[in-house]
Amino acid sequence: RAVRLVGGRSHCEGRVELEQEGTWGTVCDDGWDIPDADVVCHQLRCGRAVRAPGNAAFGRGHGPILRDELECQGHERDLWECLAAPEHDCSHKEDAGVVCSEHQEWRLSGGRDGCSGRVEVFFRGIWSTVCNSTWYQTEATVLCRALGCGDALRRPAFGHTLPGKMVYQCGSLQPSLAHCHWTFNKSAPCYQSWAAGVICNGTGA
Repeated sequence: RAVRLVGGRSHCEGRVELEQEGTWGTVCDDGWDIPDADVVCHQLRCGRAVRAPGNAAFGRGHGPILRDELECQGHERDLWECLAAPEHDCSHKEDAGVVCSEHQEWRLSGGRDGCSGRVEVFFRGIWSTVCNSTWYQTEATVLCRALGCGDALRRPAFGHTLPGKMVYQCGSLQPSLAHCHWTFNKSAPCYQSWAAGVICNGTGA
């Protein structure tokens, strides 16, 4: 009864794929909603669903379409426990997707392009800033590389104006900041800190 999310930017975002007898297939977006997506997020230990996009938002899958017209309550252990249509009338352009609350994505705002500016993280359904109390060269380089922006040149400071605050501590160069140690909305590491910024040596769109 394995499930996975494919085509997203973390294991907590993407196209929903289920395994049946060794073959991976997709879920049709007819009737696909937040309670259905909640079951997937919970099974993957990714929190709760914040979005349940359809129309192959994360690309079209391959293989069989295994579930259609799902009617989950949100508390089921997996999608196979939910009521569903006995047959499907879908194509892969209707593949269902999900964005879970534990998914993290990043952007740089206020700079000259997408590779410089204040670090902002989307997490648990909101955009937040990052505290610079532990924002060192390693953390900045992890972000620049994850954004396809090369390496970190400088780390300017900004003000906090968004609702949440995130802290990252990377012991080594990880594939993304989500792989580092992080804490969200704890006041101690953020006390009297500024919002982290970075200027990468690459250029973005």
